[in-house]
Amino acid sequence: MPFLSDPVQAGDLQLANRIAMAPLTRNRSPNAVPTDLVATYYTQRASAGLIISEATAISHQGQGYADVPGLYAPEQIAGWKKVTSSVHAAGGKIVVQLWHVGRVSHTDLQPGNAAPVAPSAIQAKTKTVLIKDGVPTFTETSVPRALELSELPGIVQDSRRAARAAIDAGFDGVEVHAANGYLIDQFLKTGANQRTDAYGGSIENRARLLLEVVNAITAEIGAGRTGIRLSPVTPANDVVDADPQPLFDYVVRQLGPLGLSYIHVIEGATGGPRDIPDRPFDYNALKAAYRTAGGQGAWMVNNAYDKALAETALANGADIVAFGRPFIANPDLVQRLQKDAPLNEVNRATLYGGGAEGYTDYPALAA
Repeated sequence: MPFLSDPVQAGDLQLANRIAMAPLTRNRSPNAVPTDLVATYYTQRASAGLIISEATAISHQGQGYADVPGLYAPEQIAGWKKVTSSVHAAGGKIVVQLWHVGRVSHTDLQPGNAAPVAPSAIQAKTKTVLIKDGVPTFTETSVPRALELSELPGIVQDSRRAARAAIDAGFDGVEVHAANGYLIDQFLKTGANQRTDAYGGSIENRARLLLEVVNAITAEIGAGRTGIRLSPVTPANDVVDADPQPLFDYVVRQLGPLGLSYIHVIEGATGGPRDIPDRPFDYNALKAAYRTAGGQGAWMVNNAYDKALAETALANGADIVAFGRPFIANPDLVQRLQKDAPLNEVNRATLYGGGAEGYTDYPALAA
């Protein structure tokens, strides 16, 4: 039986342990440029087998929150180089999560104050974060416009370019963000996608953009450095699908032969309950569909895991367990799990925006 402290292979990535740091938006990259403070934050957490960076926009259009980073301008690449160099010097591995938020945005954040884009012109009943007079402010998202068919190849190419920029910035790989009600997930799910063209209607059509993005990225940087995040039933950002099991079984069957580094699955509601009574889902069947289709990538599980639940997941066939909020308050989470040490509590007031407080000042265990 594998343990959290055991090494594991994820595609081209040899990881020192099976503990991943999940992507965590912290809103501390002014003008979408990671700072030296960001480098300190990730380096403090380099004992994770794999760090998955906070979600990072593939384009200005892909931005949806204030002060989140990007990978579409030279100064952003330079900022990320400081992060990756520091993490590697500390012995860590880090991939970037590539993001287009789609309709989960606001006109204040868009080029030319334009409307956000989406598969269909359906407003998300959710909020984004704007920073006004230095204060993070939760604000209703703007009404989006539907993407034209002619625009979709541009989304794919932005994803490809961002993946190349990630490697140029020193990342060990990328994670495609296809979860949590953002653009790719919006195309997947019936509640957000009411298109009648080749990207709407059938499961095959709704999964088309995801597969085009993944194929473009793997052609650019290699499948062994490419992972993907999925959230079959999360209600995050007002997203829902009428029948998620066959949809996601189809998606992973298509991903199986591609040779990806890993599949990262959020079980239940992101940051919430693992079981949603009105949205049952068989995650074992999902993994079986992936393996039957030839998928050999590492299977990463996520959502409300503690040490005991994580070890049970490994015993039941998971390869990696991602921890989110515990990594915010515990830069040395790996050591704390190994020693069964108590965990620091998260200061919720400092989660989004600000400086070092609640970001790089959480104490580590005494030596």
